[in-house]
Amino acid sequence: MPDYHDDLRLAHVLADAADATTMDRFKALDLKVETKPDMTPVTEADKAAEELIRGHLHRARPRDAILGEEYGIEGTGPRRWVIDPIDGTKNYVRGVPVWATLISLMEAGEDGFQPVVGLVSAPALNRRWWAAKGAGAFSGRSLTSASRLQVSKVERIADASLAYSSLTGWEEQGRLDGFMDLTRACWRTRGYGDFWPYMMVAEGSVDICAEPELSLWDMAANAIIVEEAGGRFTSLDGVSGPGGGNAAASNGTLHHELLGYLNQRY
Repeated sequence: MPDYHDDLRLAHVLADAADATTMDRFKALDLKVETKPDMTPVTEADKAAEELIRGHLHRARPRDAILGEEYGIEGTGPRRWVIDPIDGTKNYVRGVPVWATLISLMEAGEDGFQPVVGLVSAPALNRRWWAAKGAGAFSGRSLTSASRLQVSKVERIADASLAYSSLTGWEEQGRLDGFMDLTRACWRTRGYGDFWPYMMVAEGSVDICAEPELSLWDMAANAIIVEEAGGRFTSLDGVSGPGGGNAAASNGTLHHELLGYLNQRY
């Protein structure tokens, strides 16, 4: 098993730099916000954080490719860093502290590119989560001050806590009825949104979560953290990993039943 400690340590350095940039502009009255072609917002902080991370990677890992939400893909090769400078930009713009920088390293293999390192840093919540392939998942403020993550042991949907982002996407895909059946079957539902449900699945405080439409940079870091905590992360079709354009995450035990609800069509 390859040792990804140096890459994980670099991810923490990247996150430290990004956190300083994003927190400096969080709740700024003169924050500049634009609308992208897909009608989603982007702020000066999104762009500055991604530029900063790319600059660090150019110096520290010049042979690695980089894929980021704001500036696309550059470089080729078997190693690719995947960056979402601010996951939860709408929260960031409104002053809601639930947003994070997502950093992942993916490596090419028989099943295509798969994450081998993932880090999620939410500085406004004073939280950080990370994982490396074969080394487990952790939460804390640094590599030397961390607690290991473990998914829950809940065995029944009726006892499960479900987290989700919104209902709109489920309706657009014709999956809303199945999703609503799932909410009725669960013990508890909460709309935390964005990166946070996946981190709570990894921590064991939430048992299942899902989103109907996502990009790779939304999922790569989350996927390996959930998996290294003992859970499952797949597409709605049940394919493992972050490449399916949507996501379902669970403690593993509930995964088959979760997918069953989400794939109901009426």
